[in-house]
Amino acid sequence: MSDIILDPNHPPATPGTAQTAPAARPALDLGPGATPGPAPDDWIKDSDAAHFVQDVIEVSGQTPVIVDFWAPWCGPCKTLGPLLEKWVKRSGGLVKMVKINVDENQNLASQLRVQSVPTVFAFKDGRPVDAFAGAVPESQIQSFIGKLIGDAKPPIEASLDQAQAALKAGEGAVAEEIFSAVLTQDATITVALGGLVRAIAQQGDFARARDYLASFDAKTLASPDIQQAISALDLAEQGADNDPDKTAQLQTIVDRKPKDFEARFALAQALFADGEPSGAIDNLLELVRMDRTWNEDAARKQLIKIFDTLGPTDPLTLDARKRLSAILFS
Repeated sequence: MSDIILDPNHPPATPGTAQTAPAARPALDLGPGATPGPAPDDWIKDSDAAHFVQDVIEVSGQTPVIVDFWAPWCGPCKTLGPLLEKWVKRSGGLVKMVKINVDENQNLASQLRVQSVPTVFAFKDGRPVDAFAGAVPESQIQSFIGKLIGDAKPPIEASLDQAQAALKAGEGAVAEEIFSAVLTQDATITVALGGLVRAIAQQGDFARARDYLASFDAKTLASPDIQQAISALDLAEQGADNDPDKTAQLQTIVDRKPKDFEARFALAQALFADGEPSGAIDNLLELVRMDRTWNEDAARKQLIKIFDTLGPTDPLTLDARKRLSAILFS
């Protein structure tokens, strides 16, 4: 086993010490019709001291490399390793991963001051720039890799942006194709799972959307992305048979009888189905103001579904949440 010589002017980073993120790289794009394949062999690989310079030092001059020091007897390593691989794959090649068995590479581990396993280093431009030790939450792994990627957008994220834009434009079939391609590469992304439900619903195929939801396990169903998709599906089903004449009729009834709760609620549903979420929100807020407990909080629950469908950062959602809070806590 041969040793490597690290630059004495750039000692290994202390675990937990962050350094400057690398420059951005252009992201690949799955795009409509693309079929993502398995991760290339050089994204994640086993290595040793004899190949450390080639696999880590040289490669990190072009692409950041994380190095996972692990051991077969290490329980936390068995949890951390797959999570690291998951987020490296999701980076789409913007970060690579090398796995080092410390039992077989003790001199290398000693040179890098590895005192326990798992220990993970991030290499960039031939030197370690960040590190951490021990099993850490998945959110910390995501952040660790995110700092290495910098402003670059991984291909999966770029594809998700494309799919969301297609949804917003009413192109459900296009969105379904992109979300499906993303899930072929990583079936655990709940944003894509929920997006696929929305895309199917947008095409009016409600039965298929419900069947797809039925395939999810309890943990997936409980995720915010899926709950929001269910709300969007509910609203789409409610408005499937709506027509402008019905909306106008309901508006006339409400104008004549402002306290006709059933008509106002139906008007809100019709307005949302007609693509007028602002009007729907106004009527639902008025219902809450007049009687917040009417029909087992139906108006408030409908508002929550609209918020889920529009998204938490939509200006209408932000404004309506403030108005709802003012009503509820006045």
